[in-house]
Amino acid sequence: MHHRPLVIGLGELLWDCFADSRRPGGAPANVAFQANQLDCEGVVCSRIGQDPLGEELTAFLESQGVSSRTLQFDAKTPTGTVTVEMQEGNHPAYTIHKDVAWDAMEFTPDWQKLMRSASAICFGSLAQRGEPSHTTIQQCLAATSEECLIVYDVNLRQNYFSSTVLEESLRACRAVKLNHEELIVISQLLNTSAKESPFAREIQSRYGVELVIITRGENGCLLISADETIDVPGEKIIVADAVGAGDAFTAGLISALLKNWPLKTAGEFANSVGAKVASCSGAMPDLKEDFAELITRFQP
Repeated sequence: MHHRPLVIGLGELLWDCFADSRRPGGAPANVAFQANQLDCEGVVCSRIGQDPLGEELTAFLESQGVSSRTLQFDAKTPTGTVTVEMQEGNHPAYTIHKDVAWDAMEFTPDWQKLMRSASAICFGSLAQRGEPSHTTIQQCLAATSEECLIVYDVNLRQNYFSSTVLEESLRACRAVKLNHEELIVISQLLNTSAKESPFAREIQSRYGVELVIITRGENGCLLISADETIDVPGEKIIVADAVGAGDAFTAGLISALLKNWPLKTAGEFANSVGAKVASCSGAMPDLKEDFAELITRFQP
């Protein structure tokens, strides 16, 4: 059996609560889940409540082949929930509830050891909205090896972000991913250009980020490294719902970069992975067979 690189989703694990159903979610958890379907060992480092919702999440992850051994359990605060309302074009609007278990993540010896063995870690802004999780995430990132691919998926939600968290996270990562709407907000907060390429160059020079990824929804993505600018067009699909599609893109990109695929191939592959998830309902559909076909098709 070949070695599967360890990909950690660090941050929120929660329930996305729709009008008619409830589905597992949380951006870093989505990334880990999809990485686990993409030939990596995806694990979630988060905290859930010692409650029925937490038990359901644990059972779901285990049923999908994702280990729950990296989860923390909280006796005082409940498992996180998000209310999701679908807007025009099946794009989601989120109401993220406060004082939940993933706000209370702790930096433990087990997590420290896990971080040292990670091939990649994906984290975002949301789980850093308060203490102790903000400090815990930064401690986790500092505990990684030099080779670890640290990806900051900006993922701005409601008012749960600040220029301080943005700058701290940019300094800690090797790659940053944001969408075309977040680019405008971040350029104002950090006083940079709002144009894609100049923005990327400023972020790279100011914070030492190696790769800037700007997603444009149905219009594809832009990947900018020190010596390459890759413009990947979008794929025409019928969107079931866009929940988790960006996280699937991130997982696809991470898995391709860990295989040392060319940046253009990695971007195209990630785009196809994201499109596949957008054509399904929920953030964590079972797509192992579909992804295996994609890997075969894109393998350089």
